[in-house]
Amino acid sequence: MPQLNKVGKYVFGWSPIRGDLHIKIPDEIILEYDLLKEGKLILISGSKTSRGFVVSRLGLIKQSIMKGLLTDYPNIEDYSLPEGKCVKYKGRHYCWVNINTDMILKLPEETAKCFDVKKNDKLLSIRGSNIGFVFAVKGPIVESANNYDGLIEEYHP
Repeated sequence: MPQLNKVGKYVFGWSPIRGDLHIKIPDEIILEYDLLKEGKLILISGSKTSRGFVVSRLGLIKQSIMKGLLTDYPNIEDYSLPEGKCVKYKGRHYCWVNINTDMILKLPEETAKCFDVKKNDKLLSIRGSNIGFVFAVKGPIVESANNYDGLIEEYHP
């Protein structure tokens, strides 16, 4: 896992969004965040700087300062909200999606629009907090990755 500069963030690799909106999550991320534990993922809109989204899971959200989301939207916790339907909480959009055992997530079209990502976008997976990792489309870290001399893996569904 490269660190883009001496004090910078660690990145896992690039994951292009395929035409059917499938995205491969690097195996290393699956293990680090135990993303297959619940069979579903919680997605959180990214910043205006990076676009994209944060990937987490319910168990990690419950242990974080974002747990109030589950009080306001219990239909996320019990997954009765339709898959991919975004709700707004404290300035960010949240939804849940399934993940398959091949570590591939398929973004529903509604979710892709909500998070301002589209097919052929190249997502950079960036180590985040203990809550989740970031799939970024643009911004300073993506620019650093584009200019990085070393190898950054690319993952395809």
